[in-house]
Amino acid sequence: MNWITITNEEEVLDISKSANYAIIYKHSPRCMTSLMAYRQLKSEVSAANDIDVPIYMVDVIKNRQESQFVAKTFEIRHESPQVLVVKNGVCVYNTSHEAISLKAMLNHIGQEA
Repeated sequence: MNWITITNEEEVLDISKSANYAIIYKHSPRCMTSLMAYRQLKSEVSAANDIDVPIYMVDVIKNRQESQFVAKTFEIRHESPQVLVVKNGVCVYNTSHEAISLKAMLNHIGQEA
């Protein structure tokens, strides 16, 4: 599974218009908690070969505007690190910090890791 970097607001709008599930990970490269969450999530994703849900990542420092646009578009409070599971323009699940896990996200999608 490939990670897709969000670099503009149009990409966020495309995700919000999709009828398919997508995962968005909001990452701060300046935060040790975010770094640990990213490493854990990356490891879990690498071990799960048959997941067909796209995973997007937005750097909350480098792409601050896009990060804020994600929060606005999906009507969630910004946190970092944070993951969102979205479908049909709605955030169906979000969590942050130590609660981030691929298994929890996939439970909301109806898939297993």
